[in-house]
This record gives sequence, C-alpha cells and structure tokens, in this order.
Amino acid sequence: MANKKPFILISNDDGVHAKGLAELTKAALQFARVMVVAPEKGESGMSHAITMTTPLRVKKIKEAEDLVIYTVNGTPADCIKLSLNRLVDRKPDLILSGVNHGTNSSISVIYSGTLGAAREGCLNGIPSVGLSFLSHDHKTDFSCVNHFLPRIIKAALDNAIAEQTLLNVNFPNIPIEEVKGIKICKQTKGAWKEIYDQRQDPHGGTYYWLTGTFENLEEESEETDEWALANGYISMVPVQIDSTSYPELERLKKWKFYQNI
Repeated sequence: MANKKPFILISNDDGVHAKGLAELTKAALQFARVMVVAPEKGESGMSHAITMTTPLRVKKIKEAEDLVIYTVNGTPADCIKLSLNRLVDRKPDLILSGVNHGTNSSISVIYSGTLGAAREGCLNGIPSVGLSFLSHDHKTDFSCVNHFLPRIIKAALDNAIAEQTLLNVNFPNIPIEEVKGIKICKQTKGAWKEIYDQRQDPHGGTYYWLTGTFENLEEESEETDEWALANGYISMVPVQIDSTSYPELERLKKWKFYQNI
C-alpha cells in the first residue's frame, strides 16, 4: 500500500456485509488507503458498548490494493478500539462509520452503534464522522448518498475537526436533484416513545418486542437535523464528547449541603 496516501479506518454497526459499508469503502478509496474493521453481524443500537466477558476474534476476509477488510465478533466500538491497538500500522487520518441503514438524527445519537464507533475514534484524537441514510431497506438506491459522500470525505480530510468533537451526518432518502445541500445544524430535541409489545411463544412463555415512535419536541425549528432531513437537506451536526451541563454546574455550586442531617 502507498504510505503517502491518507489512511482511513472504517467501521459500521450493520455488519461487514452491509451495502452502506461497501458504498462508503468505495468512496473512501478515491482518496486514501483503507482498512475496514466491522462487526461480523448487525450490532445496531449497541451505542458505545464494549466486550469484556468473551474473547474477541479477528478474521481477515479481503486484501487488495489500498484495501484490507477484517471482521470482528464484537461491537462497533470494539472494532475501533481493537483496530487502533492491534491492527493499524499508523494512526488513521480519519475514521468513518457507516453508512448506516436508518437515520441517526436527534436522540438516536445516544443509542447508535454507528456513532459509538465514531465516538471511539474521537476519544483517541482522530477526526471521526458517523454517516447514516434515511432508509432501512438494504437494497435501496444509494445514488444520493454516493453523489455526496466523496465531497464530505474530502472536506473531512482537508479541514480540521475540533478536538473531542465528531460529526454526525444524515442523508435524506430523495433523488439527487431534490437535495438542497448540506445543512450544518443542531441535534433535535426529541424522545423515543417506546412500546414493549407483549407476545406469547409457542410454549406459552411471555416475551417482549421493542417498538415505538419518535416524538419531535421542536418541529418548527429550522436549525435542527430533523427539519433539515424533512426539507431536502443532508444534515451535519457537530457532537461533543463533554457531556457536562455548564449552566447547571454553576447553579449546583450554589446548593447548600448541610453537615448535620
């Protein structure tokens, strides 16, 4: 592999055989040598979970010019942690995670394994981007995503991303000509209203299946990722690692803590 080229590390949470991962890898190869380290199966909703009770196993499944692909029996965060510790020959210039099948806008940033992988890269001081597509259909047309992926990757390579910050990018599922552009925006305030559907197995045992709907708490705000996606834009949200509420930090300093209770 040509060491003069930039080096991009890629992972995802849909598994190593996902179409979104293949399309992202193809786009990244236009600019860099690429290492893909992805879960052997789907790991959606794993957030930043890491494996600590079972051994991780790595299998190389492809090696070609400027490309090597590994699969790991772990989570997206496992893939990045293990890669940086054991697999890479130098620090990546960029970490990309995705392209996820299904949006990771708003509060989904907390639950997403896609963003968990990007977050792990960010924690290691590497510019990191999570990418998601507003379609769960693994056979869907990726033309819109493929059209804009190269310019996003090039921009991420050419421009500094702030320390302790990752980028969360979501693509709408619309024709290329209907995309109005890339909108830099904020995370939508919202919540998932979960419903655990109660069912019976053939043996009479009760089990539960998670369903639910998303509630947008600021539908009128044009500064949010949900609004951007609903109005023909690709959304890009800078997500910071520091979860401290600084206004509340100052307010808590005024609390009285009594010694004799």
